[in-house]
Formats: sequence, C-alpha cells, structure tokens
Amino acid sequence: MARIGFVGLGNMGGPMAANLVKAGHEVKGLDLSEEARARLAEAGGTPVTSIAEMAADAEVIVTMLPAGAHVRKVYGDEDGIFAHAKAGTLLIDSSTIDVDSARAVAEGARAAGMAMVDAPVSGGVGGATAGTLTFMVGGPDEAFEAARPYLDVMGKTIVHAGGPGNGQAAKICNNMLLGISMIGVCEAFVLAERLGLDHQKLYDISSTASGQCWSLTSYCPVPGPLPASPANRDYQPGFAAAMMLKDLKLAQEAASTSGASTPLGAEAAALYNMFCNAGEGGTDFSGIIRFLRGAQEG
Repeated sequence: MARIGFVGLGNMGGPMAANLVKAGHEVKGLDLSEEARARLAEAGGTPVTSIAEMAADAEVIVTMLPAGAHVRKVYGDEDGIFAHAKAGTLLIDSSTIDVDSARAVAEGARAAGMAMVDAPVSGGVGGATAGTLTFMVGGPDEAFEAARPYLDVMGKTIVHAGGPGNGQAAKICNNMLLGISMIGVCEAFVLAERLGLDHQKLYDISSTASGQCWSLTSYCPVPGPLPASPANRDYQPGFAAAMMLKDLKLAQEAASTSGASTPLGAEAAALYNMFCNAGEGGTDFSGIIRFLRGAQEG
C-alpha cells in the first residue's frame, strides 16, 4: 500500500480520494474547504493544510484542480509540489486543463526528477463515487505503468493516449464531440415536436437507425425514453452546462493554437455560452434543449 497525497477534494476529487483510502492506501488530502477536508477524515483519510505536509512523505501525489493556472501554481510555485516532493515521486494530474499547461507541468516534473501523467476523467460524480471513471492518460510508458494500479482503484477504463498532454487532448476532443452531438440530438427532438412526432417514436426509430449516438441512447435529452437521464429530474446535473462550456472553450483554444478547423465546435461553444449566460450554468448540459425551444419561439 502507498502513501498518497491528494490535492483537490471537491465533488470529483473527494470520492476519488475516498476510494484510494478504501483500497488500503494512506491518503493525506489538501483542500481549501474545511468541509471537504472533514469528508476525507470521515472516509478514513488524513486532512492536511499545506502542500509541504501533504507532499513530505508521499510516494504518489494526485491533483484534481479547476484550471491550468491552478495546476501550474500548485506544482510550480516556490511553495509548490516540485519544491516539497522528493525525487522519484509519481505525479498524477486528473484536472481537465489546456494541453500547453499539461505539457509545461510535465516538463517541470521531468526536470525535478519526478514521473508524471496527465489523466483527466470522464464519468462525473457518479463514476467518481463508484470507482468507474474513464481515465485518458498522457505521459511516458513507464509513468503510465506506474500510475495504472492507482487509476484502476478510481476507474474502470484506463486508456494510454500517448505522450505528455495527450490525455488532455483526448478529453477535450471527446467532449467537443459530445457537446456537438448533444445539440444535434436536441435539435432533432425540437423539430420533431414542431412536426407532431412523439418523443418515444423518434427515440425508437433513431436509436436503431443511422442517427444513433451516445447523446441519444445513453443520455436522451427528453423525459421518458431513458428513465435514468437527467431529463427525468428536471435536468439536475450529471454534467453541468458550465463544465461543458469549459471543455468546449479549451477545445477552441487548442484549435486556435494548432490551426485546426472546428466550425461546429465553435458553434457549440457559442450556444453553451449563451445557455450559461442565461443563468443555466448549473443545469445539466442536456438541458440546452429548453434553450433551443426558446430560441425557436423567439
């Protein structure tokens, strides 16, 4: 069993750290929130209040932070992880951030004599709690193999996407595709409503025809066809629209710097930006169907 430091004990990081504790690891967790630290203590972990205390004897450090600026700061500041962790420490960053930040921090880890992977996740809070997350992992082969036993505790599907930053690249490409496809599915249902076609009938047809996709058959944006989808709970979030917008913006930043043409990704980002600006950032991203209905009525 390993001595693990964990930074970022929020809605995702908290359950992930708890699963590491449950697997028998010794986990020291750091978060700005006293409530989050208390939840770790209830799960059997040890809450701490400084990076120095978290990193002092850690063999593995996992981070789950909001954005690239936070990751750069937590790792690279003069009081950060690189300054306090010992050489040879395995670093796993599961934040969803820009590719450039991921690669810059990975280079910092290499210079400090530490192995590192970027390992953003898919699966939401439910997957974090159940230990069924999908990890998209970027980093050297040796670092991936070293990280895998810990990722296996927190997730179900672990995919090595390539070198440093490629985990982030895979995450933003996947979520751009998801955002685009959800808008397409929502538009189809809105059109069906205008044409007098029943939701269930459209679902029964498209779910077995060429329109089939995950946004339709696993996360249907209208109530009825899939009882487990957020549409049946007034769009309480499994994956909030604000988080989708964050990932779409990251995809557009990457498209700009790499010279890739992503016109549908840009349009999806614009639509989710309007949806969030209308006060719907905390709504499930499939709830954009309500925004599209309103746009038609306008």
